Amino acid sequence: MKSPAPAGIATLIAYIATIPAANLAVTHFGAVPVGFGYVAPAGVYLVGLALVLRDLAREAVGRGAVLAAIAIGTVLSYLLADPSLATASAVAFAVAETMDFVVYEPLRKRGLLVAILASNAVGLLADSLLFLQLAFGSFNYLPGQILGKAWMTFAAVEVLALLRRRSRAIA
Repeated sequence: MKSPAPAGIATLIAYIATIPAANLAVTHFGAVPVGFGYVAPAGVYLVGLALVLRDLAREAVGRGAVLAAIAIGTVLSYLLADPSLATASAVAFAVAETMDFVVYEPLRKRGLLVAILASNAVGLLADSLLFLQLAFGSFNYLPGQILGKAWMTFAAVEVLALLRRRSRAIA
């Protein structure tokens, strides 16, 4: 079996790191603006990034490594989060990332960007609904959660599309 490239390992580590970083952001910064007058818990951008990094890590290091990373991220989420956020974060992360993974896998055959957009739509909605209900008992931040995570998905997809066009132009 071929060893993953350093870039793949770095993507996997970045993916795992986004989860405790998101929890720390929520704990230390509370709510942040996400546009159009909406706010969301501060970890929203990092969770949006995690959804994209999960898909990219899958491409770089494979299914098994990503499933292990989801498990590691869930445990880290629980261990490193503020006690009031620990369960909400761990449950939301595990469910949303698994749903993202299940949607991503069959759609990958249709193209990376299609798979990322569709799986992230499912993942960000699941994460938002679960986290907000479990952590706050309310969906008050739901529009901001969805918007903030969508910004990260669209930004990442745009960067990937740009890199793909540049790569084709060079080749």
